[in-house]
Amino acid sequence: MPTIKQISTKKQLSDIALDVSWAKVSQRYFGKSASWIYNKLNEVDGNGGKGGFTDEEKTTLKNALYDFAERIRNTADKIH
Repeated sequence: MPTIKQISTKKQLSDIALDVSWAKVSQRYFGKSASWIYNKLNEVDGNGGKGGFTDEEKTTLKNALYDFAERIRNTADKIH
């Protein structure tokens, strides 16, 4: 049976990657530093080994993006 190739989180975020302050996402939703999230996005750990987001962190990231999208929508709705 063929294996299903996993698409990296970074690749999945490519459409918005340049429009989002990942340092702020890291700080606000994870309580972590900018370097932490960039290491996660680049799938390396702090020591240069293989890393990436855990399933729990992926859920947090997903919810962070939902929250961020809602905040953007609410802000846009206030413009008259």
